[in-house]
Amino acid sequence: MRMNNYITDADDRLQGTYEKPMTLGEYVDAAFERPSIASHASKYLVEAIESMGTRTVFEEGETRNRYRFFDDPANDGEHAVLGNTKVLNRFVDDLRTIAAERGKSEKILWFDGPTATGKSELKRCLIDGLRAYSKTDEGRRYTVEWNVAAATDTRGLSYGDETTTAERDDDWYESPVQAHPLSTFPRSVRRELLMELNDRAEDHIPIAVDEELDPFSREAYEYLEETYRRDGIEELFSAIIDPDHLRIKNYVVDVGQGVGVLHSEDDGSPKERLVGSWMPSMLQELDSRGRKNPQAFSYDGVLSQGNGLLTIVEDAAQHADLLQKLLNVPDEGHVKLDKGIGMDIDTQLLIISNPDLDAELDKYADRNGQDPLKALKRRLDRHEFRYLTNVALEAELIRRELTDETAVWNASDESDLRERIRAPLTLEVRRGPGEITDRELAPHTVEAAATYSVVTRLEPDDLPRGYDLVDKALLYEFGHLQEGDTRTKIDEFDFTADDEGSHGIPVTYTRDIIADLLHETTDRHHPELDVGDVVMPTDVLDSMVEGLREAPVFSRSERTEYEERISTVRDHVRSEQETDVLEAVLSEHSVERETVESYVEHVYAWNDDGRVETDRGPVDPDPLLMKLFETEQLGRFDESDYTGTTPTNVVESFRREKIITALNRYAWENRDAGFQIGNVDLSEIPVIRAVLDRYDWDDVKRLYEDFNPAQWEDPPANTETARVKDRTIDVLCQRGYTPASAELTSRAVMREVRQRWD
Repeated sequence: MRMNNYITDADDRLQGTYEKPMTLGEYVDAAFERPSIASHASKYLVEAIESMGTRTVFEEGETRNRYRFFDDPANDGEHAVLGNTKVLNRFVDDLRTIAAERGKSEKILWFDGPTATGKSELKRCLIDGLRAYSKTDEGRRYTVEWNVAAATDTRGLSYGDETTTAERDDDWYESPVQAHPLSTFPRSVRRELLMELNDRAEDHIPIAVDEELDPFSREAYEYLEETYRRDGIEELFSAIIDPDHLRIKNYVVDVGQGVGVLHSEDDGSPKERLVGSWMPSMLQELDSRGRKNPQAFSYDGVLSQGNGLLTIVEDAAQHADLLQKLLNVPDEGHVKLDKGIGMDIDTQLLIISNPDLDAELDKYADRNGQDPLKALKRRLDRHEFRYLTNVALEAELIRRELTDETAVWNASDESDLRERIRAPLTLEVRRGPGEITDRELAPHTVEAAATYSVVTRLEPDDLPRGYDLVDKALLYEFGHLQEGDTRTKIDEFDFTADDEGSHGIPVTYTRDIIADLLHETTDRHHPELDVGDVVMPTDVLDSMVEGLREAPVFSRSERTEYEERISTVRDHVRSEQETDVLEAVLSEHSVERETVESYVEHVYAWNDDGRVETDRGPVDPDPLLMKLFETEQLGRFDESDYTGTTPTNVVESFRREKIITALNRYAWENRDAGFQIGNVDLSEIPVIRAVLDRYDWDDVKRLYEDFNPAQWEDPPANTETARVKDRTIDVLCQRGYTPASAELTSRAVMREVRQRWD
C-alpha cells in the first residue's frame, strides 16, 4: 500500500503538466486567451519572476520589496538566494528593459562576486523557478514538431526508419531548439498577428517574435512546401501546417530544453560549445544531395539548448575565449551552424563568474587604448553579488550549511527575528562505528559566528564617534539601536561606504570551523550534565580567530584586520548572554501586561489633566499607583523623588519624555497601520518595552539581599543563591537552553558579575 501511495503522488505531480498536442490554429486561439504562452524569452523570464509575488524585507538598513521567486518556493527554499535583494531587483529591472526593447538589448548580463555569495544558488533558483512556472497554465511553453512521412516522399526526418503512417509517434520530430510556434508564419503575417495579439493583451511589454524557423524545422517546412507545390496545391501554408504534418506541443522547461548551461568542465571548439556539431554518420545516412543537411547537426550547444528562454555560462573565466564569440548574439539574435547555414535564436544570456574574470578582462588594459577586450567589456552589464551584511541572513545561511534546513525565514516581527538569530542548534555527530552523539550549539553560538562574519565585511570609516561595527551590524539588521531609554534610528546616521560585503570571512570558512569543533572534545566537566557536548559562542569565536593564521584564503593584512575586530563581537555576545541570565533571574518580578497598561493610561490622564476609564466609570489618575510602579517595578526612583505622592521635576520629565513622547512617536510612525491608542497592546511598544524592562544587577541586589554570585557554580543547599539558580536554570531551559548550556552560560555570566558585585 505504501508503494501505491507514492505512485499516486507521482501521478498527481505529473497531472496537468503535459497537454495533448494541438494544431497551429488551436495554439493561436489559446495565445489570444492566454497571451503569456507566446511570450519571448526575456518577457517570459520577467513573467515567471513576477508570478510568485513579492515580500518586504529589511536589508542593509533599507526596506525593500523582494521577489519571492528568488526564495526558491518551487523547492521549499532549497536553492534560495539569501540577501542581495538590491542586486536582484536591478537584474529584474534590466530584464524588463530588455523585454520591452527599451535598451540594453546588446548587453550580456553578468553576475560577479566572491565565492560563497549565492551565484550558484541563483543558477539553480532560476532553473527550478522556470521549471515550476512552465507547469502552470499561464507559464506553458510550446514548440513545434514535424511529420513528413505522410507526404508523397520520405526524404529526411526519418533517420533511416521510413514509414508512411502519420499517426505513429515515431514519425514526429520535435524542433531540437524549442522553435517558437509563431515562427512558422511568414514574417508579414506574423507581424500582423502579433500586432492584434498585443493590442488585446494591453501589456506594458509587447510580445516580440522576430525569429525564423530553426534549420531543422526549416528543412521539414521547405520539403513540405516543395512537395505540395509540385502537386499543384494552392493553399500551400494550410497544407504545410496540416495536423498530419505539424503539431504544437508543450514542454517543461529544464536544462537542455529552454535552459542551456555551460559548465566550467565543458570542452570543445567554440562552435561545439555554443551551438553543436555536425554528425558525420548522419550526413552519410541522410540523402543530402551534396549539401549539409541541418538534420545531421547535434544542436547540443549551450545556445541551442537555451533557445527560447535562458542561456547561462557558468564560471565564465574558464570560457573566456567564448565570450568574444557571444558579442553580437544578444542584439543580432543569430548564430552560424556552418558558413551557409545560420540560426535565429531568442535567449537571455547570463554569465556567472568569480573575481578571476576581472583579471582576465583586464590583462590587456595597459595597452593604451588597444585593448582587444574593450568591446567585450562594453557589452557586459555587471551585477555584483556580495557577502551578506545582515546578521539574520548570515545566521540562516550558516544553519543551511550545517543542516538540511531550507525554509526561508520570514519573521513576523523584530522579536521573532531576534529569537531566530539567537536560537540554538543540535546536530548528530558520528564519533565511531555505530556511535552517534548529539552536539549542541548553545544559544547565541550561531549568532556569534554570524555577527563576527558580518563585522569583517563592514567598513568602519563612516562610523560616528562612540559607535562600533557591531552597532552598525545591528542598525543594518533592525534599523535602530536601543541605548537605555533612547532609540536611535538608522536615518540619523550617514553611512556612505560602498565597498561593504566585497570582502570578509566567507560562510564556507565558518562552516568548516564549526564542523571541526563538532568533532573535537572539550575540557569541560560536570558531575551530572554533559557539558562536554556543548559548543559555546566563545568556542566558535576563538576558533575562527585562531584559524585565520592558517587559512590561505586571507591575506596578511586581512588576518590582522579581522583579528582586531573580534573584541567588540565578544562583548556583544557576552551582553546577550547576560541579558538572558538576568531576565531569567528576575523572571518572577517581570511586569505584567495589565500593570503596564494601567500605568501608561494613568500617566496619559495625568499629563492631559484627564480621567481614566474603568469598569466603575471614569476616575482621576492615581498618583500612588504611578509612584509604586516607578519605584518598585521600574526601580527608577525612590522616596526622595516625591513629596508624598507628588512627583518632583525629574519624575515629571521621565513621564513626559520617556513615556508620553515615546508613545506619541510610535503612534505617528504606525498611523498608516490603523494605529489607535485604545486598541494597542502598550506593553509591546518597542520603546516603552525597553523602558519598562530595564533591569540590572542592582535590582537583583535589591530583591535578593542574600544572593551571592561567587557561590553560583556550587551554591550551598537551602540558600537564596541555590534557590535563585534552580529557578534561573529552569527559566533558561524554557527559553531554548538545555540544562548543560544553561549551566555553562550562567556560570560565564556570573564570573563576570561577581567581579563587579561589590
